[in-house]
Amino acid sequence: MTEQPILKAENLQRSFGSLKVLNGVNLSVKPAEVVSISGRSGAGKSTLLHILGTLDRADSGKLWIDGQEITRLNDGHMSRFRNQRLGFVFQFHHLLPEFTALENIGIPMMIAGKSSSKVESRGIELLKLMDLGHRAHHKPDALSGGEQQRVAVARALANSPAVVFADEPSGNLDAQTAAQLHALFFELREKLGQTFIVVTHNVELAGMADRNLTMVEGQIVN
Repeated sequence: MTEQPILKAENLQRSFGSLKVLNGVNLSVKPAEVVSISGRSGAGKSTLLHILGTLDRADSGKLWIDGQEITRLNDGHMSRFRNQRLGFVFQFHHLLPEFTALENIGIPMMIAGKSSSKVESRGIELLKLMDLGHRAHHKPDALSGGEQQRVAVARALANSPAVVFADEPSGNLDAQTAAQLHALFFELREKLGQTFIVVTHNVELAGMADRNLTMVEGQIVN
């Protein structure tokens, strides 16, 4: 039996005024696959990631994630789907400074309506997975850049998402810390069966991926 894709996009188009940014993108991603998307600035990488992650809508085309046709959802249903089935890691960790690592990880679960006991137990489980169990009650300004980004990864995993989208996740890290973050993605794929779609300029990370897709002028060319 052929394995069903966890994500499938057909003929995605997106323009901003007269500027065409996506020009018919087709993409299929298997469960537990790590896919990198690279290309020059302005090629459409981040726009594509935002549409795949439901942070923006395509002008036309279709998108399925985890068996759900996303392009049919209204804004409310899309927001719930995003919270419950998708995870995000950005170049800057976007942790809330007034909350501890554990509390930051718990925010997506609280939004999803999970009990405080489940939020805490899942948060501790994820911090241990990130080798940060001893940092649970530290606020972001007490954490190193690499630790902050690992907390952000844990937050992305909080609701056991179908796909984690990462936009230049190591762009703000030094070379050694970036390499550790890259290795973490593949460790999580092995331990959790997690699917990752990563936009990156980092040649090392792109080369580690199961597939490295290149975008040129709004299209995937390989």
